[in-house]
Amino acid sequence: MKVIVMGPRGKMGKLITQVAAQREDMELVAGVAPKGRDYIGADLGTAAMVGRELGVPVTDDLASVINDCDVIIDFSTKEAAMEVLDLAVTHGKALVCGTTGFGPEEMARFREASEKIPMLYAANTSKMVNVMNKLLEMVVNILKDDVDVEILEMHDQWKKDAPSGTSKEMGEIMAHAMGKELSDIAVYGREGASPRVPGTIGYHSLRAGNIPSSHTVFFGGMGERLEITHHSYNWECFARGACDCAAYLAGKPAGFYTIQDVLGL
Repeated sequence: MKVIVMGPRGKMGKLITQVAAQREDMELVAGVAPKGRDYIGADLGTAAMVGRELGVPVTDDLASVINDCDVIIDFSTKEAAMEVLDLAVTHGKALVCGTTGFGPEEMARFREASEKIPMLYAANTSKMVNVMNKLLEMVVNILKDDVDVEILEMHDQWKKDAPSGTSKEMGEIMAHAMGKELSDIAVYGREGASPRVPGTIGYHSLRAGNIPSSHTVFFGGMGERLEITHHSYNWECFARGACDCAAYLAGKPAGFYTIQDVLGL
């Protein structure tokens, strides 16, 4: 499978490039950097600190290299993601997008694109996070209204969106298990007189230092509490998951896929 990585010196793009370079089922054909970066024109292996040259370039023009690939992996920015999506559709290329922070209209564009290309969107590409999502759904299905649900998520000081895309996905999974929509029951932080409304899902976001990613869901009952937590030590787990997602799209027809499909959940 021939792969283009967006933002190959970014936090995720660099790791995805490093992981893909180690896989026998993947061939990196280009990296695409934002305009103005000083590593444009450099070898992709050098730019992403792979430890060896890969013999392929870093460019700032996706359109100039897109026909060389089978799939694009994009963990860049939500602004750039829409341009990448449009080019993927125009050229009929599979796309894995792990960027977060999109609104309903932008997510609808991914859904529309999936009618023409294999489209995999994943707010979190960690295998363990997605196993955790399955556990959350199971807990809500069993305990139903016997518990109050609160989500605490922690990220580094550079994280732009809050709550995190991962915690939103967790909330949506649990809300749907309740037969509700997250937009109708989510409560974001509390201040002053704010008694808890039964049936809601509370959100709390911490941003500090270089915390990579941490999500805890609290199920509060009477006289007992259940906590389910995932901690990532670094971003390698997300990079490996992203490459697994790209490999999954090989030979797939147009459609909207998720990492749950990749993991068989």
